[in-house]
Amino acid sequence: MMLSAKQQGCIIMPRGPKGEKRPADVNQRAVMVARIATGEIEDKVTDDGKNAAAVALGRMGGKARAETMSKKRRKEIARKAAESRWGKSGR
Repeated sequence: MMLSAKQQGCIIMPRGPKGEKRPADVNQRAVMVARIATGEIEDKVTDDGKNAAAVALGRMGGKARAETMSKKRRKEIARKAAESRWGKSGR
């Protein structure tokens, strides 16, 4: 039988609405919120609420992957994706 982290007595790191890590201690969290509010530290999210660093890496990742792949490999991937999407019966 598997026990959850709470049942095992582990402290679970709280996460913000977009999955960012926040301090587990209430006092530390209050200090962090105050620092964000006063501008001492920046809350690293974009206008739409996404993590700015993750957005930048996402933009670079697709281009770099496409540049390293051959035309034949890109075609194989596209064919496999189309088959998995449209090849299912019952739609």
